[in-house]
Amino acid sequence: MRLNQCARAAYQMGNNMPKTPAAPVARAEVDPSMLIGGAVAAIAAGGYMMGSSKLQCDEYPPEGLADGVRALPRWIQLGCGDRPYYCTEKNATFGFDHESPSKMPDLSKHSSFMAEFLVKNPDVYDKLKDKKTKNGVTLADCIKTGVDNPGHPHIKTVGLVAGDEESFTVFKELFDPVTIARQNYDHTKTPQPTNMDISKLSTTDIDPEGKYVLTTRVRTGRSVKNFRLPPTISFEERRRLEDLVVKALLNMKGDLKGDYYPLHGSKSYKPKPNGMSEEKEDDLRKTGNLFQEPDSTLLLASGMARHWPDGRGVFHNDSKTLFVWIGEEDHLRIVSMQGSRSTPSKEGKDIREVTARFMRACAEVQEVLKAAGCDFMHDKHLGWILTCPSNLGTGLRAGTMVKLPNLSARPDWKKLIGVMGLQVRGTGGVDSGSTGGTWDVSNADRIGKGEVDLVNTLIEGAAQLVKWETMYDKGNKAQADAEIKQTIARG
Repeated sequence: MRLNQCARAAYQMGNNMPKTPAAPVARAEVDPSMLIGGAVAAIAAGGYMMGSSKLQCDEYPPEGLADGVRALPRWIQLGCGDRPYYCTEKNATFGFDHESPSKMPDLSKHSSFMAEFLVKNPDVYDKLKDKKTKNGVTLADCIKTGVDNPGHPHIKTVGLVAGDEESFTVFKELFDPVTIARQNYDHTKTPQPTNMDISKLSTTDIDPEGKYVLTTRVRTGRSVKNFRLPPTISFEERRRLEDLVVKALLNMKGDLKGDYYPLHGSKSYKPKPNGMSEEKEDDLRKTGNLFQEPDSTLLLASGMARHWPDGRGVFHNDSKTLFVWIGEEDHLRIVSMQGSRSTPSKEGKDIREVTARFMRACAEVQEVLKAAGCDFMHDKHLGWILTCPSNLGTGLRAGTMVKLPNLSARPDWKKLIGVMGLQVRGTGGVDSGSTGGTWDVSNADRIGKGEVDLVNTLIEGAAQLVKWETMYDKGNKAQADAEIKQTIARG
């Protein structure tokens, strides 16, 4: 197989590179053994500049890496440059050139909804492999994270992300069945309802004695039209998105008024040219109010860590009860919350106030975007368009951090939660464990119901869980057990 001139130059340059470069590589690892269509897999690797006798590497995205990223392990660095993730250490080498191979990769041992569907329907891969959206998003871009990450037999991931709004139509034959399987709901048959009427919110007190609920929060994601989604968005495009959204957020008044804080090390926001301080960033992360650094191959392979930390940050209001994340998995994550993780309080259980603030923030940001000629992505059947099919519909997660040591010690705890239309996470987020019997309880569904309906599911469910925990504490375990068994039986 002959190498073309460009590929040969890259190959020779790669062979002449020192084994341990003075500066990290921002893009793909050079692996001359991988040949695609007569070209070396990683042509002109990383930030190294061809046409020079010196080995050079820019010190900031898009061509290089930010200072903070250079302190991270190399397998993370490789996902924070400008190219798709290519890391032989993690066996993450699929689709580095955005192209789908003529033959579908072997997905027989993968545990994801995407892999499960394509293994049964390989003809869909053949039909979609050469298609592109108007923005140039390919099938390889959408399934790369699912191919690179086989998953665990007992933990089924989605294995699929959208690169732009049009991905859901161009690759409809894949996105629709995967979304239906993941959400256990056929969105193709019924329009997605929207219900933001606060007057229809339940008035049930989720913690009458004020002993169990620590915090409550309501969050959702939003994507802005005419921008590619995080897996494929360009460096300059992400900066334009940040600028547009921040202007909208800074326009909010009253209890929503606040300021924007770029990630530490980001150089995209002129008023804070090096981002927020490390101390503030650490504090926000410790309190769960800021997304983490990209330390997951699921995120890296999806392309969401490219150019880190540029164009990313968090807005919060003056009272720190509203947070808007910019540039993580979705364009925006809007989070309304209150309470303290240290002790129950009246504020911590007031989910009506939390929900009302959340709805006002969504409406005000959208209004300003419309005035600028933009809007949120929305589809009649899919609802609010977001990066991962698991969040389509409302994208809404209403949750409460609640102390349930007795209930959660039951062997049928997870089963009980499931039949109540709820899900639980540990205090550290997805897949984390509980701390002292404290759990983050939230609605399980995202699609097929309106926003207020989903919040009501959380309110009524959390109130019932607290009621049973109270019965345990007061010596009424037998009655609680009987009611729980009936609930599970009905489910």
